[in-house]
Amino acid sequence: MGAGHDQPAQTLAEQLRAENPGAEIITEDALAAIGGIVKAMSADAPGIVFYRFQLAWDVGFWLFAECPPTRRATQALLTRRSAPAILRLIASVHPDVIVSTYPNVTEVLGRLRRSGRLEIPVCSGITDLAALDYWASPGIDVHLVTHPESVPEVRRIAGTATEIHCVHGFTRPEFRIPLAAADARAALGLPAGGSIVLVSGGGWGVGDITGAVEEALALERVSQVVCLCGHNDSLRGRIASQFGGEPRVRVEGFTDRMPEWMAAADALIHSTCGLTVLEATMRGCAAISFGWGRGHIRKNDAALRRFGLAAVVGSRAELGQALQHALEQPRRPDPRFADLPSAASHVLAIAELRPAER
Repeated sequence: MGAGHDQPAQTLAEQLRAENPGAEIITEDALAAIGGIVKAMSADAPGIVFYRFQLAWDVGFWLFAECPPTRRATQALLTRRSAPAILRLIASVHPDVIVSTYPNVTEVLGRLRRSGRLEIPVCSGITDLAALDYWASPGIDVHLVTHPESVPEVRRIAGTATEIHCVHGFTRPEFRIPLAAADARAALGLPAGGSIVLVSGGGWGVGDITGAVEEALALERVSQVVCLCGHNDSLRGRIASQFGGEPRVRVEGFTDRMPEWMAAADALIHSTCGLTVLEATMRGCAAISFGWGRGHIRKNDAALRRFGLAAVVGSRAELGQALQHALEQPRRPDPRFADLPSAASHVLAIAELRPAER
């Protein structure tokens, strides 16, 4: 479905193995198990809508998530369509605890728990900052959030008594280890001097990437613009062609070296919020949201502004000013993430209670 959902599952699995080597961790693609229209709408349609019919995503998000009557109807229909396949998948694995990192699946699991059709405890891994309907549900046993600012919204959706913990473990563990910018630049083959700007469209590679690169190049102090194209090979080829004669532009596909990129860069221009902005915050790399702002990203952008976590700009003219300002600021890693408990510790605590309950 996207790196913002797949990566948290992978990093949590690694953390669980590190904290309990004897634990058996099984990762399943619930959308593949569900199939049919649910998979088509959740996993297949975005590959078209995100690039060609962006207005449709705005309308769809309003219908499915923002309008209470249609949201409730959609959630009920989603559960009706998905529950049999999810219950069959769970029965085939027989887990002690379930962790969901995809919101549509989380909603179904929460409703199954509320109705008594599912006895196994469920944790929701929440990696967005806002727009958390579906991410949070009254039936979920434990909500694990990556942003402390998300807690009030989760509580509003899931109820005042719901258990919520702000944790680490959905991003790579290297983000918690300080890394000097000079060392990161040397490891990545980046210039030692000047400012480094990362431009990212997330795993999907969406947004006005060309505009972001051009605005960054307009600043003389920028010695390198690194364009992270995710899994979008078409975007990677297009950017390489457009800026092939510009030595200050470097084009990268999907990368597993984000801890180093964030340590090396002075600013990030990003289009889809999520974990990438969180990672920039942890490293103290100034983040700017620009170039997409559709559907759930629009609400996340509003939360970034409200909490002062990143600049949000709507035009290239604004972007140039915001980037100039960002590059003039000193790096300020966010200290709040240093002492957070691990997501794995909460998951294991629930799993260890299960045998005694049977």
